[in-house]
Amino acid sequence: MSSLVPEIDRPLEVPDLIPARMLNEFTYCPRLAYLEWVQGEFANNLDTLEGTFGHRRVDRPTRADIPDPSTRAATARNTSTVAASASTAAADSDATAITATTPTTNAAAVTNVTNATNATNVTEAANAADADSKPIHARSLLLSAPGEGLIARLDLLELDGPTVTPVDYKHGAAPDIPEGAWEPERVQLCAQGLILREAGFHCDEGVLYYIDSRRRVVIPFDEPLVERTRELVAELRRTANAGVLPPPLVDSPKCPRCSLVGICLPDETNLLTHADAEPGEVRRLLPARDDALPLYVQEQGAMLGKDGDQLVIRRKSEVLHKVRLYNVSQVSLFGNVQISAQALREIAARGIPVCHFSYGGWFHALTAGHVHKNIELRIRQFAVAADAARSLPLARALIVGKIRNSRTMLRRHLPEDDRPEIVQLADLIQKAERAPTAETLLGLEGMAAKIYFSGFARLLKGGEAFEIEGRNRRPPRDPVNALLSFVYSLLAKELTIVLQAVGFDPLLGVFHRPRYGRPSLALDLAEEFRPLVADSTVLMLVNNGEVSADSFIRQAGAVALTTAGRKAVIAAFERRLDSEITHPLFGYRVSYRRILEVQSRLFARTLLGDLPEYPGFCTR
Repeated sequence: MSSLVPEIDRPLEVPDLIPARMLNEFTYCPRLAYLEWVQGEFANNLDTLEGTFGHRRVDRPTRADIPDPSTRAATARNTSTVAASASTAAADSDATAITATTPTTNAAAVTNVTNATNATNVTEAANAADADSKPIHARSLLLSAPGEGLIARLDLLELDGPTVTPVDYKHGAAPDIPEGAWEPERVQLCAQGLILREAGFHCDEGVLYYIDSRRRVVIPFDEPLVERTRELVAELRRTANAGVLPPPLVDSPKCPRCSLVGICLPDETNLLTHADAEPGEVRRLLPARDDALPLYVQEQGAMLGKDGDQLVIRRKSEVLHKVRLYNVSQVSLFGNVQISAQALREIAARGIPVCHFSYGGWFHALTAGHVHKNIELRIRQFAVAADAARSLPLARALIVGKIRNSRTMLRRHLPEDDRPEIVQLADLIQKAERAPTAETLLGLEGMAAKIYFSGFARLLKGGEAFEIEGRNRRPPRDPVNALLSFVYSLLAKELTIVLQAVGFDPLLGVFHRPRYGRPSLALDLAEEFRPLVADSTVLMLVNNGEVSADSFIRQAGAVALTTAGRKAVIAAFERRLDSEITHPLFGYRVSYRRILEVQSRLFARTLLGDLPEYPGFCTR
C-alpha cells in the first residue's frame, strides 16, 4: 500500500479558468485565495452577509437576449444610413405627389398630408434605428475568456453600441485614494474587461459602484493595469499548481475582518512557526461561544418536524417543544425518534448535521448535506494514514497530550501526600514521546489509562453506588463506566461533526485502526480531551449529586442510563463544552467547543505542511 503514497500525494489539478473574484482575493491575500479556490473553504461573517444583501438586485440574471458584438456594431454604424435613406425616400415621394395633383385647389392639402405621412415614416425609421442603439443593461452575466484564462460573473454590463462597460458592485464606501479604488478591486474589474475584449466587445474602462456611498468610480483599463492583471493571473496559477498553502499575513489589519480568519488561523500559525513570537501577540479572532446550540431529542416515539422557520417535536398530537432553526447547530436523535422529510431537507440545506444514536447512547450515524469539498486535505490524510513513518509523530503527539492532561487532572484533585500516579504518568509521558512504533505507543497508552483510572476512582465521592475498578465497556458493568461510555460517545460525536466541517474523513485515523463504521480520526483527536471534557463531566455529575442510583438500569450484569439520567448527562456535557478556558499556547479565552475546532484545524495544517508538528492541547 505504501507504493501508492507518491501517486496519491501529488498536487491537485487546477481549473483552466480563474474566477475574477479569486483574482481579487489573491491580490488581497494569497493565502485567502488558496483557501477559497483550491481547498474550497468559505465562511460568512457580517461583511459577507451585508455584501450579499447589497448584491440582491444585480444577482437576478437578465432574461433578455444580448446581441452579438459584431451585430451590435453593424447596427450602430448603419443607424445614420437608415435615417438618411428614409429622408430621401420621403423627398422623392413628396415630388411625385405634387406632380400628380392637377387641381390647384387641392395641391396644398395633398402636399401637407403627404408630408405628414412621410414625416411619420422618417420618425419611425429614426426611432427604430435609435432603439437598436439604445444602451442595454444586463445583470448577472457569466462570461469566460479561455485565451486570458479567466471567467467571471458580471454584476452589471452596460452596452452602448459596440462599447461595453462592466459595473462591479462593492460593499462599503469608496476609498479616498488617488487611484479611486484599492488594487484588488481594480484588478478584478480589469479582468472583467479582458474577458469582454476577448468576447469581441470594445471595453476601455469599467465602473466600481460603492453601495454605502452610492458612488460610481470609473477605472480606465490602461496598459499598466492590464499588465498587472495578467501578471497576477499567472502568479495565482503558479501558486495553485504548487500545491502549497501560502504563509499567513503577519500582524495584518486585514485579518480580523476576514471571514476566513477562524479557518486560516494567521496569528496562531505564525506563533507556532516563529520561535520569537509570544502568546500575548495572538489576537482572539474567534467568538468565545456559538450562538447556536445542539438539539437533543430522546423522547421515544417522537417526531421531529418543521413548521415555518421552527423545528417542532411532537408525540402523536402533542407538541413537546419548539425551537427556531437559526438557534440550532446540530440535531441528535436517540433510539425510536422519527424526522420528517421536510425537516431533514431544510436542516441539510442549512448545513446542520443530524446525529443518530441508539437508545443506549451508541453513536452510529451522521446525516449531513454536501460534505466539505477540500479534496486536497483528504488526499493528504489518506497518504499520511498509509505511511507509518508520517502517522506515528501525529499519534505520539495525541497520546502524549492525553497522558499529560490525565496527569493534570489527578494533580489538581488528589491530595499531595497520596498520589503515586503523578510520578508514574510523568515517566510514561517521556516513554511515549520516544515510542518507536505504533504498537509500543498503544501499550504505553493502555498502561497510562490503567494508572489514571486507579487515581480517578479516588476522586469520586458518590459512595458505594459509584465505586469503580478500572475501565470496562461493551457493556459497562457499573454506573461510572456507563457514564464514561456515554460521555465518550458524545465527545466522539462532537469531533466527528467538527472534522467533517474542516474537510477530513472522520473514519480514517492515524492512531486508531480503521474499522467499519468507526470514526477513527474523531477518536484520535478525542484522546487529549477525554480527561478535560469527558472525565471532568462525569466527576461533576457524581460529586454534585446530579445523578444517583436511580439514574441507571441494571440488567444481567450490564448497566445503562435511564432517560432522566441521559438528560442529566447531556446537560452537564453541554455546560462543560460551553465553559471557557484560556488556550495554553495562544493566550485567548474561548469555549471548549471552539477549542475542538481550533485543534482540528491545527491538525489539518500539520498534515498539509503548514505547521512543522501538531501542537497538542495540554492545560497547565
